[in-house]
Amino acid sequence: MPRIERSASIAWRGSVARGSGALTAASGAFGELPVTLASRIGDPEGKTSPEELLAAAHAACFAMSLGSELARDGTPPEAIDVRCTVRMDEVEGQGHQIVGSRLEVRAQSEASPDALAAALTRADEGCPFSALLKRAGADVQISSG
Repeated sequence: MPRIERSASIAWRGSVARGSGALTAASGAFGELPVTLASRIGDPEGKTSPEELLAAAHAACFAMSLGSELARDGTPPEAIDVRCTVRMDEVEGQGHQIVGSRLEVRAQSEASPDALAAALTRADEGCPFSALLKRAGADVQISSG
């Protein structure tokens, strides 16, 4: 598999508490996304945070992984919807850490319930973001409905 590299940048101005930043993707896929400490720890007020971006990345990665697994099984999905919630908490002696990522998955496929459950497990094992989070000690949970 080829090496894949993607990049994004932030231009931050001011202190952490009173400053703000704007994220941009080198690909041009999204324009400036505003970021502030207040949007990270309080009401987002239309701004994003590193945790929200991680949730978006994990959801997208998992959806693609599940789609591949279902197609491999001969039951390609008609639709996959994934909602990801990333949880950050204070860990004693380590400061704030990402401690969990919960994926809520809805897949429309002709796969049987058992086949879907197996595909969900393989999708989790094959999703690089799930692997990264688990290596960091985060709990990755998957529910399907």
